[in-house]
Amino acid sequence: MKKQTRLYNIILPIWALILFPQILVFVIPGNLLVDCAVLFCTLLALRHSQKGAVVKKLWWKFWLLGFAADGVGIVWLFLGAFISPYVLGDLFYDTLRYLFHNPFGHVSAFLWTLAGVALAGVCIYFFDMRTMKSCDLLTGREKRIIALTMAAATAPWLFFIPTRL
Repeated sequence: MKKQTRLYNIILPIWALILFPQILVFVIPGNLLVDCAVLFCTLLALRHSQKGAVVKKLWWKFWLLGFAADGVGIVWLFLGAFISPYVLGDLFYDTLRYLFHNPFGHVSAFLWTLAGVALAGVCIYFFDMRTMKSCDLLTGREKRIIALTMAAATAPWLFFIPTRL
């Protein structure tokens, strides 16, 4: 009999948040660091002259709204887990089983997870565009490039990491 191989999420397993809520002490600053780094690197690539002033004005808004956008993606995933067996029928029945454990285990689970990541990325784009309306240091072109880069780079790609195979 073949042994069953399981790979657990070593970056941020859900049970770790329940058992060890102090892990957020590392997750929250890590998210802040990534958001600020992406913003700064984008400004660097745009050769913006006032990088520090822009980062200082926008960092906390991008950070908090990024969590809100990730929350939208999480709600999408939970919605799929709850409605798939009742509304979508047999085609998406395996989605319930694979959605939270291995999005690569079934096509419907992968597509549902991809939609959640894309939805969160779109939310990040629109949240950031709204946030930058008050920033007079950036041109319209720079705002669009920054929002698009933040959406693509900071979307919750970790949703795809399997918690077990």
